[in-house]
Amino acid sequence: MARRLDARAPGFAAQFDALLKTKRQDEEDVAHVVRGIIADVRTRGDAALVELTNKFDKAGLTAATLRLPPAEIDAAEAKCSKAALAALDVATRRIETYHRRQVPEDAWFEDDAGAKLGWRWTALDSVGLYVPGGTAAYPSSVLMNAVPARVAGVGRMVMVTPASGGKINPLVLAATKRAGITEIYRVGGAQAVAALAFGTASIAPVDKIVGPGNAYVAAAKREVFGKVGIDSVAGPSEILVVADSGNSPDWIAADLLSQAEHDPSSQSILITDDAAFADQVALAAENALKLLPREKIARASWDDNGAIILVSKLEDAAAMVDRIAPEHLEIATADPDLLLKRVRHAGAIFLGRYTPEAMGDYIAGPNHVLPTSRTARFSSGLSVLDFLKRTTLLQCLPETIAKLGPDAITLAEAEGLDAHARSIAARLNTRDGR
Repeated sequence: MARRLDARAPGFAAQFDALLKTKRQDEEDVAHVVRGIIADVRTRGDAALVELTNKFDKAGLTAATLRLPPAEIDAAEAKCSKAALAALDVATRRIETYHRRQVPEDAWFEDDAGAKLGWRWTALDSVGLYVPGGTAAYPSSVLMNAVPARVAGVGRMVMVTPASGGKINPLVLAATKRAGITEIYRVGGAQAVAALAFGTASIAPVDKIVGPGNAYVAAAKREVFGKVGIDSVAGPSEILVVADSGNSPDWIAADLLSQAEHDPSSQSILITDDAAFADQVALAAENALKLLPREKIARASWDDNGAIILVSKLEDAAAMVDRIAPEHLEIATADPDLLLKRVRHAGAIFLGRYTPEAMGDYIAGPNHVLPTSRTARFSSGLSVLDFLKRTTLLQCLPETIAKLGPDAITLAEAEGLDAHARSIAARLNTRDGR
């Protein structure tokens, strides 16, 4: 049973702090193991990659079978139902339409000193797309990772994903065709991240690695950051639902458990202003858990990390939301815009009684790769911008140097950087560039 907190009760502040500080993963132990895996892949390349993959995924692979051939991808697509493929097509179109609106524009302008200034956006040359596997298959993550990269204009997209028993879910491979991915490797975990960052004989290194994964993947991304770019270090999934009593308790319970079923470390929180409704949701969650195929996982998450918080009025929830900074926030109230205006920190926000978070996971359009572990306080979900670089542009004319040069020289000399000052002064003394 999820813990219960009452914002009106003495000691609530300490209880809320304890909720925020709950440690859901042992990062240091994981990091130690991950460093060893990365070092092994860097030293032994494909041999380590194959050995580790066969150890963890029972994949039965060789270096020659790490990469999936096109025929295998086509055969996998042929095994998918027409309904599933049609749903993938709808999702692909909606995700692409949404992300095309994120493409920024270049700029080039002249100021009153005669300087021309601006910026331009260019796509990354290559990215590694990590698609989770293991306890579930995620064709949706293929689309969420790859479609924004394709829209940005990335030249090379490399997908890695765990292959339990050497097999990858057919719908995952069908999604790769719709996303435009042609380079796919059946390898996951920290060893996949190491291969993408440092390269092996089979896998050429990439410039950036994106996509969520388990604790080992997250730790590996943290370790290789600097050698390559990363989108974020993802933690366990989270959902925070702010709901009034006008909702169906069954609906809200289902929303909470939609994230709990991901992993025992996931967290689901309800904030409401109605004690009777809180009781109804708690009961509905207990009943729903019994029906879930992933009951053991969801129950561990709900019992160990879940919470129901009672507040005097829903307006009080805004400050709590900002402190939690959840990955997913549902505002299931009669007028969600009122609370939306007060909330600043959340990875993605779902408004109204008919907008379950799961719609965003699959088909609505916004990206489902989102900041976790309170990092929504300072970071954003995956977008087209993650696959672009902004380069600033500047062109000075002789009159620009004449007008701005003396002040620039003054600042350079104040910093004790004489060569900086001289490079500007040289252009004040002559106008012909010789």
